Amino acid sequence: MKKIFKLTDEKKHEDRVLEAVKHEIRKYVKREKKKKLEDSQNTYWDFDCKIGPTSESAKVVEYDDLIKALDAVKATGATECYVEILAKVVDKPLKEEVESMEDANN
Repeated sequence: MKKIFKLTDEKKHEDRVLEAVKHEIRKYVKREKKKKLEDSQNTYWDFDCKIGPTSESAKVVEYDDLIKALDAVKATGATECYVEILAKVVDKPLKEEVESMEDANN
């Protein structure tokens, strides 16, 4: 999804418009996660996200930080926001790799 969201509306309160944008983003991600994976045992859906006042100034963020970044864009006083979310299939790390990474961190 690549979309420019309006963050202001004459007929609605700014907070309600922002909540509607957040709802649309969450709804899109939920719909993408429902799509069938070829090898559902060893893969999962991950998302590449960009957000910013314009498409040129959009910054790459993790999906977990997307909503916080949207609030930050709104706090700057922007009237619109560019959001890009691209779904991708990612292989789950093997259990042995996860354990070795945890041992390396300790």
